[in-house]
Amino acid sequence: MTNAAGVSMKTFGLGLLMLSLVGCVAHSPAPVSDRASARGGLSSVTPKADPVRSATPQITPSTNGLHTVQRGDTLYAIAFANSLDYRELSRWNQLDSPDRIMIGQVLRLTAPTGGTAPSAGIEITPLGSVAQPNAQPLTEPSVVRTPQAVLLDYSEANWAQASAPRSVVAVAALPVPVQAAVPPPPAPAPVVAAPVITADGTVDNWLWPAEGILAGRFGAAGGKGIDIVGTRNSPVKAVASGKVVYSGSGLRGYGQLLIVKHSGEFLSAYAHNETILVKEGDMVTAGQKIARMGDTDTDRVKLHFEIRRYGKPLDPLNYLPERS
Repeated sequence: MTNAAGVSMKTFGLGLLMLSLVGCVAHSPAPVSDRASARGGLSSVTPKADPVRSATPQITPSTNGLHTVQRGDTLYAIAFANSLDYRELSRWNQLDSPDRIMIGQVLRLTAPTGGTAPSAGIEITPLGSVAQPNAQPLTEPSVVRTPQAVLLDYSEANWAQASAPRSVVAVAALPVPVQAAVPPPPAPAPVVAAPVITADGTVDNWLWPAEGILAGRFGAAGGKGIDIVGTRNSPVKAVASGKVVYSGSGLRGYGQLLIVKHSGEFLSAYAHNETILVKEGDMVTAGQKIARMGDTDTDRVKLHFEIRRYGKPLDPLNYLPERS
């Protein structure tokens, strides 16, 4: 009995020990990563970073006379950034059309050296290799070197002839010229004023592109146009009819930019727009809403407006009508 009781007590004690160990394991703290997942917090797995998007290449004035065409470039925008005439740029690079340039194509931004190539058949020879011409005396008539005086015998008649004034005899012998009638000078032609070239070659005046306060003028701090300060999303209008030749943000310092080509080789440019409402190739009419004013690539809401002809900036206030 004693042995049986002892075995029972040992068995009971061993059972209590095992129960206590199981309890300790059941109440041990969960891993940090599991608790965080249960609470919706940070997990132990580091999330993958979003891929970084490459920035859109922007056109800047060239420093070496060359430009490599990037996606989104147009010949008009390249010429605009470098204050060049797009027609010259097309001719210098022998382009079939100013609307066709290829990505990766390298364009020259200066005229070819020496201007036009020499015509066929003209040979240029160094000066030192040209044979010198042989000098030959000029053919002259023989010079009479003998005296032409005639020796006369002395007599009163010969003395009177030799003493007669030669000027009087010569004048008497010469015929008296008849004075021809001189016609009066013609009346001066009336002065005709030179024709004034309008801004787009077809209309008398351009329209103002936006409503607002004139804050920046042409030439101030190197400005190539004017600044009109207004409210965000206020309408930006085409100043005259024309064709959209550039729409995008590829010109540094201009933000969302529109360039419209008009007749007479004029361009109008609208910069810092919030939203552009037209696309390249669209035909627009005077007064048509083409964008909304914004502050892209600038420090305040405004429209930067430029007029260019043959690539050269002009003062827009010389073309826009006066405002009260």
